Amino acid sequence: MASRRSHLSPETATRVQPPAIDRQRAVARSAQAAPPPSELRPATRSFLFLQGPPGCLFRQLGDAMIKRGIAVHRINLSGGDRYDWPKGAVNFTGRFSDWAVFLDRFIREQEITDLLLFGDCRPYHVTAHGIAASRGVRIHVLEEGYLRPNWMTLERDGVNARSTLPRDKDWFVAQAQELPAEPGNPPVTASFRRRARDSYWYYHHVFTGRLRYPHYHSHRATPILKEGVGWLWRLATNKRRAAAAEKTLADLADKPFFLLPLQLSDDFQIKAHSSFPNMQSAAKYVVESFAANAPADLKLLIKAHPLDSSFFNWRRFFASQADRLGLTGRLYYVDGGDLDTMARLSKGMVCVNSTSATLALQHDRPVCAIGEAIYDIPGLTHQGHLDSFWSIPAPPEPGLYAAFRRVLVDRCLVRGGLASQSAVRTLIASMLERLGC
Repeated sequence: MASRRSHLSPETATRVQPPAIDRQRAVARSAQAAPPPSELRPATRSFLFLQGPPGCLFRQLGDAMIKRGIAVHRINLSGGDRYDWPKGAVNFTGRFSDWAVFLDRFIREQEITDLLLFGDCRPYHVTAHGIAASRGVRIHVLEEGYLRPNWMTLERDGVNARSTLPRDKDWFVAQAQELPAEPGNPPVTASFRRRARDSYWYYHHVFTGRLRYPHYHSHRATPILKEGVGWLWRLATNKRRAAAAEKTLADLADKPFFLLPLQLSDDFQIKAHSSFPNMQSAAKYVVESFAANAPADLKLLIKAHPLDSSFFNWRRFFASQADRLGLTGRLYYVDGGDLDTMARLSKGMVCVNSTSATLALQHDRPVCAIGEAIYDIPGLTHQGHLDSFWSIPAPPEPGLYAAFRRVLVDRCLVRGGLASQSAVRTLIASMLERLGC
């Protein structure tokens, strides 16, 4: 990430580069290609669904569109896709090298007007994005919410570092002043058990469907069978891990600490939108900066990602780092608990580019992002180097986070979630409205 506050050397920073995007051109294209919902008559639209989040969301959203007179198509790439959308889909079983030609022909023959996909950096989706854009197809990208909880992100052309939203605090303030107050909404219900179940069965069928889809390669590095077992383990140990996290937080009650939320190493937020090859590299970098620059009384609380089923032993990893750097008694690791509470009690948050940073910002806690992030805006986050953050963290400017949040809700967020049926129903209704269906 070569910038005026680059956290790594220029040589290292060029190792991982995000997909290129001309933000000004994308904004203009979005404005021209996205007429008001009233002008997008259902009979003229034909949606193509690619991979979605594990579970029933995409299939049920497709059913709702069909009831509204919209043509719906689906291409399954793996056994997990087929499990989530078993009927009325086309199966792509060829090699990845054949994917672009197959998809381009499909878009032409089916007269596709809209493409919907979950995440824009998976190899199959990167190809689809380019092919669809060249055909003038509207591209809609669903992703985990920029705001947590209760929201998901649905944006035209790209999300996260590929979002067409400006990184200009004055723009956000001006836009927010033109908007009414954010509507009040009840919390979205969520169950870790539901999310774990959906993920387990998806990856189980990716594994068992290898004969039907012999050339499919997941974007995730963890072996599929191991990932499925990992989800069962997390489900079985969820309560115990949460209780241990509560005890650790109680131990930190009278101690100043910063918070480091881990991200998934398979997450393209790490691989495509940061200078780090994986989360282990990023975590080591943060801990070394902490050891060299943090005041002696300061602690660092590291929280595991709730969806990490990789079996990587993070506790041993951080114990080793503590021994190596003389940080025994200053590093705390938890695999569970409430991140919002931790953010509120902390002195600030360090992250690569996790959207969990918004939890800290809403409590006026300083945030330092060491990767590319949609919220990494002057005035909102610490713009100096990480080394200076431990002693002189820059808090968000008063009112700026509220303006940032209000614009996100208006422009690119959809209410709902994936962890309960009521959350999915809410999400489907929100997505239909956002898509103009």
